[in-house]
Amino acid sequence: MSAVTDRRAATPARARPKPWRWVTLVVVLLLVVGAGLALRGGKTEATAAEKDSKLPAGPMELAAADVAQIEQRALTRRLPLSGTLRPLVQASVKARVAGDLLAVQVREGQAVQKGEVLARIDLRNLGAQFDAQRATLDKARADLALARVNRDSNARLLEQKFISQNAFDAVQSAFDAAAASVKVAEAQLRLAQVGVDDAVVRAPIDGVVSQRLAQPGEKVAADTPLLAIVDLRRLELEAPVPASDVPAVKIGQPLRFTVDGYRERTFEATVERINPATDAGTRAIRLYLSVDNADGALKGGMFAQGDLLLDPSAPVATVPAAAIRRDAGVPYLLVIEDGHLRRQAVTLGIEANDGAFVELRDGPPVGTPVLAARIDSLQDGAAVTVPARAAR
Repeated sequence: MSAVTDRRAATPARARPKPWRWVTLVVVLLLVVGAGLALRGGKTEATAAEKDSKLPAGPMELAAADVAQIEQRALTRRLPLSGTLRPLVQASVKARVAGDLLAVQVREGQAVQKGEVLARIDLRNLGAQFDAQRATLDKARADLALARVNRDSNARLLEQKFISQNAFDAVQSAFDAAAASVKVAEAQLRLAQVGVDDAVVRAPIDGVVSQRLAQPGEKVAADTPLLAIVDLRRLELEAPVPASDVPAVKIGQPLRFTVDGYRERTFEATVERINPATDAGTRAIRLYLSVDNADGALKGGMFAQGDLLLDPSAPVATVPAAAIRRDAGVPYLLVIEDGHLRRQAVTLGIEANDGAFVELRDGPPVGTPVLAARIDSLQDGAAVTVPARAAR
């Protein structure tokens, strides 16, 4: 037991931490936290200083192209139009007499001239009717010749008092009836001749065959459509426009239009007629424009789109369209006044000159400079400087 006791006594006791060491540790932690806060504060101040260095030191200087003026000018407005082209002159060729269709000598797309033979109808029945009417006329003429001989003979007998006046009047009446019969027979013969002529169908106009509606061998009646012919040298464009725009439209105004398939080629038309009534469904008014198509490039049924050039208006206050700004749909301008931008609401009129200018019906007076450039950093109240040539 004594040996064991002696070894325990020889083992040194565990050292206890001194109080001053805790104080030292706390001081070190405080120093570290303070250094971090100081470093963070320095960075924050540097960032703020950096941001402050990016702000403009003074008014923004505008270029001459950034500034526009409200000016008086005559606006040229374009009215968009669209519609279908159709031939101004077209004809539906119909059978004038009944009969068997013997031949149709043309097809779609074939050019024809006025008077050219297009089709033929069987002439046998018509020829027989013509022969019968000619025989009737010959008989009527023979009866007239006999009546004339009788009248002349009775006239001499009346002079010699061999017959009474009543007997001569009866002979004269027979002569007059015979003469009338000749006229009737002549008229019927002319009708039969017309029927024979109508059996040969001819082109009523110069143009191009657009439809072939009957084939050889068919039995056709009078007024049966056989062919359709169109004259492409002059076309007509029919286009609806809003009734509110009609007062600005006048006869003779030009239209430049395009048609799909002709790339950049433009065509011209002229206002010829204005419909006096609106369409019941759309309340639009139709314009009719003539198109010179001497080269035949355009075809009937093509869809045309273009702009009608209206007469220039009287000079009005205008501003470039680029200067118009909108806030919730309300237009306004940034007016340059005393070196600052000032927001001012405006009332707009028509856009014209291909959308480059807008009419100001209510707004700043003529000559007022406005900001035309789109610079996001410039808002109401911003300080600006304007070049001398732009401020004039």
